[in-house]
Amino acid sequence: MKKYLFLSGLILIIIFSCKSQTEEIKNITVKDLQVILKNDKNIQLVDVRTPAEWEKGTIENAIEINVTTDDFKNSALAKLDKSKPVYVYCRSGGRSVIASEILLKEGFLPYNVLGGYMKWEKEKK
Repeated sequence: MKKYLFLSGLILIIIFSCKSQTEEIKNITVKDLQVILKNDKNIQLVDVRTPAEWEKGTIENAIEINVTTDDFKNSALAKLDKSKPVYVYCRSGGRSVIASEILLKEGFLPYNVLGGYMKWEKEKK
């Protein structure tokens, strides 16, 4: 009996300690994003910066959802499709990680754009 309890406990520990590959934020570079955008203009690209930052420029066709507002999650749920990947960027990469974590918890597949808009502007050609 002790043997079965031990094996059952061991199996449960293994099951609950294994982390699915889909349960993490994936990082991509600006160059990766450029290739993705070149091949598909209809991706879900989300700019999580503030309205003042948007006025200075955005990446074409980006959906603007300010991550610093209280209604970020509700806005994302209303504007985005969970069945498609979501590419997230901010100014330099910090807020996009926060936004990606929120989106991941809500069932989205987020891709964080490393370096954000600053890197985009630097590498835009």
